[in-house]
Amino acid sequence: MQGFTDIRREGWVARLPAGWRPYALLARFDRPIGAWLLFLPGLWAFALAAPGWAEGARLTALFLLGAFAMRGAGCVVNDLWDRDIDRQVERTRGRPLASGAVRARQALAWLAVLCLVGLAVLLQLNRVAVWLGLASLVPIILYPLAKRVTTWPQVMLGFVFSWAAPEGMAAATGELAAPAYALWVAGFLWILAYDTIYAHQDREDDAKVGIGSTALRLGEQTRGFLALCYGLMLATLALAGWLAGSGPWFWPALALPAALLARQVFLLDIHDPALCLRLFKANREVGLAVALAFLAGRL
Repeated sequence: MQGFTDIRREGWVARLPAGWRPYALLARFDRPIGAWLLFLPGLWAFALAAPGWAEGARLTALFLLGAFAMRGAGCVVNDLWDRDIDRQVERTRGRPLASGAVRARQALAWLAVLCLVGLAVLLQLNRVAVWLGLASLVPIILYPLAKRVTTWPQVMLGFVFSWAAPEGMAAATGELAAPAYALWVAGFLWILAYDTIYAHQDREDDAKVGIGSTALRLGEQTRGFLALCYGLMLATLALAGWLAGSGPWFWPALALPAALLARQVFLLDIHDPALCLRLFKANREVGLAVALAFLAGRL
């Protein structure tokens, strides 16, 4: 009997040539939610500060492509570090490196391809954004190590996945003004919370193999932690809007992401892995709602 796995072999991935499928799965192209969540803080920046609709659309397209490439690269790095651990975790033992479908040398070649795509995107941006993008490689490489040395690896992931906020502000404005830092903090708090929800899927397996996570650290206190993080996130989003001079429509529009976040806190059941995954994925709609609020503030 097959155990629980988050790999999705059906859909468009199933129509790829057989030799390509393990590489698509290794980069998590079967589950684009991670690329969306990496991209969305950048979308917030464009919605808040892009100099015009055309430039905003150009940057959005570039960041979306870059998010898929770099999220894929990050997954390859993560799975190279974790392939021995992944074999011991029910949800991850079917991953291509853990199962032997892809060898380490092949994964490194695929990593190089994904990084070249990310570099091609990065070079379309201004100098400040290019340097910020290069600096992001440090936390991307270090994240897989964090779970081995701390019970708060989600903090490192928060830095990685929120990087698109200051990167996006730099790409849109050529500088890192005060709203960029407010967006960065908001993104960090959001990620810290939603990845804690995600980590509850693996809580028991992580404890067995000695991996740290906020899910293990917090346990039944997770609901209060989410409420705190999401509340502070909304406050810093409001600060970003105020610093950027958002118009009056921004404030009522911010109620939509607030309601979606409150729903997650209310529905959370840390003993239901399938529900935790659904609540985690619901953050795509949260991120889009935040972008809509910033766009409303420009009307």
